[in-house]
Amino acid sequence: MAYATEIRIPGAALIERTGTFMSSLADRFAKYQLYRNTVRELEALSDRDLADLGLHRSSIRSIALESAYDA
Repeated sequence: MAYATEIRIPGAALIERTGTFMSSLADRFAKYQLYRNTVRELEALSDRDLADLGLHRSSIRSIALESAYDA
């Protein structure tokens, strides 16, 4: 006599992978938005304000990358 030990629903794996992909895509988009907003806000500061923060205009993008992507 045979017993079923696992029941698979056709297409369930595809649905799960699609959900994971969409979640990953949303996460990547949120991180990109954080990066862009950080760059935009820091670029809006004057050179004097940046100097008060101990930053230089050339380091804005690297700081935004570190902020958004924990790199």
